[in-house]
Amino acid sequence: MPPTFDLLVIGDANPDVIVGPLTAPLAFGQREQLIDSGALTLGGSAAITACGAARLGLRVAFAGRVGDDGAGHYMRDQLAERGVDVSGLHLDPSLPTPLTVIVTRGDDRAILTAPGTLAATSGRDVPEHLLTSARHVHAASYFLLPGLAADLPGLFDTARAAGATTSLDTNDDPSGRWDRASLAPVLARTDILLPNAAEAHRLAGTDGTSVPAAAELLAHQVPLVAVKNGADGALCHDGRTLLTTAGIRVTPQDAVGAGDSFNAGFLAGRLAGRPIAEALDLAAACGALSTRAAGGTTAQPTWEEALTHLTVNGDSPS
Repeated sequence: MPPTFDLLVIGDANPDVIVGPLTAPLAFGQREQLIDSGALTLGGSAAITACGAARLGLRVAFAGRVGDDGAGHYMRDQLAERGVDVSGLHLDPSLPTPLTVIVTRGDDRAILTAPGTLAATSGRDVPEHLLTSARHVHAASYFLLPGLAADLPGLFDTARAAGATTSLDTNDDPSGRWDRASLAPVLARTDILLPNAAEAHRLAGTDGTSVPAAAELLAHQVPLVAVKNGADGALCHDGRTLLTTAGIRVTPQDAVGAGDSFNAGFLAGRLAGRPIAEALDLAAACGALSTRAAGGTTAQPTWEEALTHLTVNGDSPS
């Protein structure tokens, strides 16, 4: 029987409140500062990735936990409106939905997150029938979800036994510990690792060296590593070969969620059978195009739109 879903995404889902750009230091002392814009939008690395993949035409399911509150219902409805199956999204009656406030300043941002249900999320929130009915399983925000992180080796084992491939985007570690020993069992079951450049250095323990050197080191632990590298594009390493892409040129409005849209593009490319180099180009285009509007999902491209922009910018995948 063919898989029901192309992609199951497990991890975090929360509203993002995005304000900025801040042009002066953040003021305390009950001072009120005016900024140009503010937006309430769908957030969470896993949720944004799921929406990006659905926008690209994949059959996507999401599993995780939010509160049984207004914010949780907002997240469930927003995911469903974007074509994501939310039957695996657990509504917790005792804990609030996580909430993130993002303050932008130039090309940088500060991220403040109230964790809500994050610590309570675990493998019990991931229905086994979803793990065994998807072609690929992606997990995000490893360090924000300690209960889920501890269960990931077993979840990935179940998915792989059913024939699925797996991927992981750890995202940032707010504790600053970057516990590579506890992460090792997960990486041993991960087919694709999707960090950004700073995360790649921290995961590899290679601060002060080049991004390709970090990717190569990580590729000895995971078969394929694709690294988001900001304005420099992206790169990919399989332990033998380094591939790079400069990305495409856009006028960015908001970079929130760009890395998650990159993840969606890379996974969509690989699940479509595209060579790694083409998947990397597609991923970089998806990440760049997502920055054209505020929030992580507003400007996510369709498959056709991403390919059109690649052709306009000099690449011509068919």
